[in-house]
Amino acid sequence: MSPDPAPLLDRIRSLCLALPETAERASHGAPGFLVADGKFFAYFWHNHHDDGETVVIVKTTGDDEQAQLIDLDPACYFKPAYLGPSGWIALRLAGDTVDWDRVGDRIAISWELAAPQRLLEAGGR
Repeated sequence: MSPDPAPLLDRIRSLCLALPETAERASHGAPGFLVADGKFFAYFWHNHHDDGETVVIVKTTGDDEQAQLIDLDPACYFKPAYLGPSGWIALRLAGDTVDWDRVGDRIAISWELAAPQRLLEAGGR
């Protein structure tokens, strides 16, 4: 867990809000990021369930992709409480080895999964 989550949240916020028609809104006491029609595509959790984790949680295409990501890199990815059964994946943000390109890509993919068709047809991200 990161002792000071503010710089991590700032970085996640910057990545999320750089995408078209996005906004931030608190969800269950944590920052959440929505696209145009109000669908969440990312959440930032810091010790959210006293789990000691600082993470960004994003959408996947489903259980298969979620399992593949966890198998690929269990040090980075895990199935988060509550959202995990719906196919969401958590990426750990604590430490000096965070691959911010990967985090940005996963956020952008999640945005694409939540964005309305009109945004995707207009060129997406």
